[in-house]
Amino acid sequence: MRVAFHAPLKPPDHPVPSGDRAMARALLGLLAGIGHEVVPTGRFRSFDRDGDARRQERLLALGERLAVRLLRRIEAGLLPRPELWLTYHCHHKAPDLLGPPVATALDLPYVVVEGSISARQAQGPWAVGHAASLAALRRADLVLAVTGRDRLGLIEGGLLEAAVLLFPPFLDAAPLRAAAAERPAHRAGLAATLELDPGLPWLLAVAMMRADVKQRSYEVLARALGRLADRPWALLVVGDGPARPAVEAALRAAAGDRLRLLGALAPEALASVYAAADLLVWPAVGEAYGMALLEAQAAGVPVVAGAEGGVAEVVAHGIGGLLVPPRAPEAFAGAIAALLDEPARRRALGAGAAERVRTRHDRPVAAARLAEALGTAAARHALRARGAP
Repeated sequence: MRVAFHAPLKPPDHPVPSGDRAMARALLGLLAGIGHEVVPTGRFRSFDRDGDARRQERLLALGERLAVRLLRRIEAGLLPRPELWLTYHCHHKAPDLLGPPVATALDLPYVVVEGSISARQAQGPWAVGHAASLAALRRADLVLAVTGRDRLGLIEGGLLEAAVLLFPPFLDAAPLRAAAAERPAHRAGLAATLELDPGLPWLLAVAMMRADVKQRSYEVLARALGRLADRPWALLVVGDGPARPAVEAALRAAAGDRLRLLGALAPEALASVYAAADLLVWPAVGEAYGMALLEAQAAGVPVVAGAEGGVAEVVAHGIGGLLVPPRAPEAFAGAIAALLDEPARRRALGAGAAERVRTRHDRPVAAARLAEALGTAAARHALRARGAP
């Protein structure tokens, strides 16, 4: 099947790495892996970070023009005619402005992966984007929610329960498992490169350094680590961004010369860092679910995380790691300390984490889910064309 793919928040070829870009790329790989041809729809972003109503209105107008242009290109044979439209990520900050008009004009099944509704945004600074995203989600034949919380919000927002399926976040765990199998080599190599004692427990944080919830997570982490000065550990941090000076200052005050900043890393290099680490530590302030939490677990690394957003749906407390109350440095420090003191428990949680990713979040499981979902969407579209709800 020919599938038109659109990512209004961040296109797959965006230069800045993030969980959204990783998921968009993973979805493209999943579509190709189950035999679908992807039809490109351009790089249009409808993202408004700041809640600027005028910008949202301009994006709406631009989206209308681009949808007309896209239809003309398809009708002229310059692009293959799609048989289904799939949009990744649709919410009030990045509504899908292309999918609904094109899918309606071409009579296509329309699917949204990772849609969400935040009712409190209906009257706020993102009211225009909220209305547009709500209209798109209600137009969809099927919406795949990545967390149970999102699914409930979609149903409460007026979508039919049968039109909203749970589609847990996923990744290709094979490279991370392969890296984990070479843990001694990766650990020895990093120990030499970073001048670290391989006998110490290595804590790891992986996140961009933005002046938003990411920076607040780093600040919670720094306050937690400040409570653990009497224990042996080293901290590796993978990530970069405009807030790096503030993040580094906070972490340096807590970790001193135990801190190693690795910057942004390519996936292959990051896999080796995961494999060498002992514990991923991330407060997850404002996190939707956290791809790094999944990646670490896929490599057999247990997690200590704040139980915020959908984090509890990707980290099972007591199975793949420990969850603590959100934004609570003291509780966060206590959970890290517990696993620093119990290496055997740490290893058991790492094994549990890897198995849970394999059975719930790995690419083959997601491929089967997506193949079934696209079939369901096509069937629902056919029923709606005959007047069924």
